Amino acid sequence: MSPPATAMVLAAGLGTRMRPLTDDRPKALVEVGGRALIDHMLDRLAEAGVRRAVVNVHAFADRLEAHLGARTGPPDIVIADERTQLLETGGGLKAAYPLLGEAPVFTANIDAIWVETGRSALRSLGAAFDQARMDALLLVTRTEHALGLDGPGDFFMAEDGRLSFRDEAPSAPYAFCGVQVFKPTLAAAEPGEVFSTSRIWRRLAVQGRLHGVLLLGEWMHVGDPAARRAAEARLRTSAAPT
Repeated sequence: MSPPATAMVLAAGLGTRMRPLTDDRPKALVEVGGRALIDHMLDRLAEAGVRRAVVNVHAFADRLEAHLGARTGPPDIVIADERTQLLETGGGLKAAYPLLGEAPVFTANIDAIWVETGRSALRSLGAAFDQARMDALLLVTRTEHALGLDGPGDFFMAEDGRLSFRDEAPSAPYAFCGVQVFKPTLAAAEPGEVFSTSRIWRRLAVQGRLHGVLLLGEWMHVGDPAARRAAEARLRTSAAPT
């Protein structure tokens, strides 16, 4: 299929691990390489053909809305307001369902940036989504190609791309890169208001409908100030003339 034209950008987190940088701003507005984290992601999505991005807001919501309103060019921004209650990833998607519709969408965390080699990772992700075989398709990286990874990996991946959770294994070779293609109807049908998307993924993994696509490049998780400094150093290296 063609890459989704709509995305949900998950920007409502409190960013507590990023303090003191988030003492006066949302995590989405922490800068890496002179650009806000959310702009890194929105620009990637625009390059992949996304024309409309639903962005949820919570902490310092007014400041984030003002920043988004000052952006020029695609994608068009629609705000999903979570000022009164933080809903987690799955709950945020459920609340935004009327804005997203039924067609598959990208969902994207704002603390993930990467250096690509070859074709656009998001275009590859969108093109690989097969509704007949999968309900969620995650962009994943090998853990040895990840910077700022703070865990032992998330998934095992079969030859056909099906993902299974690490569970009790001491480590797993693949980590989630923060972006997926996802059917919003899954979140809309989930009980409760506050829940993680991981709850849905676990059910899909058992059904064989959770799949992954490998990122060709180096992924950076910008989860705390030390990871931000490491990411900035890596971006300077990639931008240096050869």
